[in-house]
Amino acid sequence: MRDNNSVTVTDPIVQVKNLDFYYGTSKALHDINLDFQRNKVTALIGPSGCGKSTLLRCLNRMNDLVDGARVDGSIRLDGTEVNTAAMDVIELRRRVGMVFQKSNPFPKSIYENVIYGLRIAGVRDKTVLDETVERSLRNAALWEEVKDRLHESALGLSGGQMQRLCIARAIAVNPEVVLMDEPCSALDPKSTARVEELISELREKYTIIIVTHNMQQAARVSDCTAFLFEGVLVEYGITENLFVKPRNKQTEDYITGRFG
Repeated sequence: MRDNNSVTVTDPIVQVKNLDFYYGTSKALHDINLDFQRNKVTALIGPSGCGKSTLLRCLNRMNDLVDGARVDGSIRLDGTEVNTAAMDVIELRRRVGMVFQKSNPFPKSIYENVIYGLRIAGVRDKTVLDETVERSLRNAALWEEVKDRLHESALGLSGGQMQRLCIARAIAVNPEVVLMDEPCSALDPKSTARVEELISELREKYTIIIVTHNMQQAARVSDCTAFLFEGVLVEYGITENLFVKPRNKQTEDYITGRFG
């Protein structure tokens, strides 16, 4: 068994143990063991097709939507097993929010986008809704840009603003964990910098797990980094240590650009 873990996680919010994942008969993840530290940013890196997005989507059971998908092993959120029939998947996705690679605002107003999750939960108190919109947009560093156009269509925002709106929508329901699947891949450098600054600020309130293909981004925004290759967790370490002095030759080859 390879020595792939150089992180001591003292307060894990998500614990993944002996996780295998299948798309039909094809095995995409192999015996993943990984604890995610509360209020830290963890980056998942690796070449395309290595399983990092699959792993991310296991954490809030988004893979349930894929025909033929099957998971073995354990994922615990604050000690509660995620992969049981008793788990309310809607509640799970409230607690573990997600921001996708391509910004996906709804064809509604900025205001209605932010409170979408609260509407589904039956919240009707206008004071609560108004306060949530302002708080969430401020936390997403978007309030000053949109406060005078809250009832205009979200589709009129720029790409970077749309992605920050999607982050505001994710955090409006007070999640514990925010998953981000390559959230900056479709953004220009200026918008990417804004989102990266936002990630650094949000770690004070949330646990963030980010998939990124950008080594520099992983080094800039994350506290810990996990490197996956062909569905296997090769190495997991403090980001600075993993990038400066990786313990595994395969990790070194990937981060120095020898493959991937």
